[in-house]
Amino acid sequence: MTTLRIADGRVLHPDLSVREGDVLVDDESGEIVAVGDVEAGDETLDAAGCLVMPGLVNAHCHAAMTLLRGYADDKPLDAWLREDVWPVEAELTDADVRAGTELALVELVKAGTTAFADMYFSMDEVAEAVADAGLRARLGHGVVGVGKGEDAARADHEESLAFAREYDGYADGRIRTMYSPHSLTTVDEALLREYVPEAREIGVPLHFHANETRDEVDPIVAERGERPLEYADDAGMLGGADFIAHGVHSDATEIELLAERGTAVVHCPASNMKLASGAAPIPAYREAGVTVALGTDGAASNNDLDLFDEMRDAAMLGKHAAGDASAVPAEAVVEMATAGGADALGFDAGRIAVGRKADLAVVDFEAAHLTPTHDAVSNLAYATRGSDVRHTVCDGEVLVRDGEVQTLDEDAVRERAAEHARDLVARAE
Repeated sequence: MTTLRIADGRVLHPDLSVREGDVLVDDESGEIVAVGDVEAGDETLDAAGCLVMPGLVNAHCHAAMTLLRGYADDKPLDAWLREDVWPVEAELTDADVRAGTELALVELVKAGTTAFADMYFSMDEVAEAVADAGLRARLGHGVVGVGKGEDAARADHEESLAFAREYDGYADGRIRTMYSPHSLTTVDEALLREYVPEAREIGVPLHFHANETRDEVDPIVAERGERPLEYADDAGMLGGADFIAHGVHSDATEIELLAERGTAVVHCPASNMKLASGAAPIPAYREAGVTVALGTDGAASNNDLDLFDEMRDAAMLGKHAAGDASAVPAEAVVEMATAGGADALGFDAGRIAVGRKADLAVVDFEAAHLTPTHDAVSNLAYATRGSDVRHTVCDGEVLVRDGEVQTLDEDAVRERAAEHARDLVARAE
């Protein structure tokens, strides 16, 4: 066994207490083998002046949409999708998706994110990029039925399931897969009822957008006389390993249904605010016992992938919406960004404890905006930036050392992504 010692820092424990100590990692298994007073490792990462915390989990994003960062802003969701995003996405190539994903991976890992969920297209390219970069991911080909005939829509479902079968367990188990219908209003009901059982047969979870805007809720209520998540449940789409994105406009019946089924919710506050979609009822979800994770959504609607920003946004939006300064406290958003995300995605990570996967972020607290440290958890939720991350470790491998990405050539990735973005937009216009 060769080991990595993250030395001389303070450690964020699962109960969110902070104590001085080291973390020892088995490089071969990718697991934490000791926390606290540990023997010297074969390799050392200096964490002096830092807080060692679980790697962040971005539980809902569309990584390759980094190519559309700033392309279309200041519109509501439906118009934004139909007038801007979907037309340019129709011109995407596999190479575009690879370039945009690599850019996202650089951004994610430099800001301490070690695992993420991605629903998009050309997912074999995404999987290869993730494998090379060293992160952990739950990946799914997004199924969209809008504007397609039955044959094309059916082929989309088949592609999603084929990808899920082929790539589950890829990259030494760091990549798991999912079946990803886009939403309840963009996928035909008959095809959902046909293909959801196939996803159950191959043992992959479902991940889909739900209750993001009132325009997604009202038509279902009007046409079916039931709430969207009641419809989803009837179609077999709410299970203990499944997770939905957004859940902004869920009522008490739907919240209780999610709690009963064990289905998680991924809160994307920045995207929800930017698109004026609303504020998800996070206190109600948490009170009901629903697992809540955090996601950035895509960089076209955020416009960055910094989960520290998302923590702050989640706390602030939750307080504002509830009219209660205690509604979404610092401890809650840190838990959402770590353990909550890992639980939603089904990864044995998100907590620093012996036997857990060694997915870690080392945050440099020696900065003016993090001084003084009356409460380290408060600093994480309200003051830390992604740029404060000194080291990032995933599965025991050092992916970022002293702010430098080790597995990708950042300059080349940025240059390639900018070129692909220019060409993509030119083709679409």
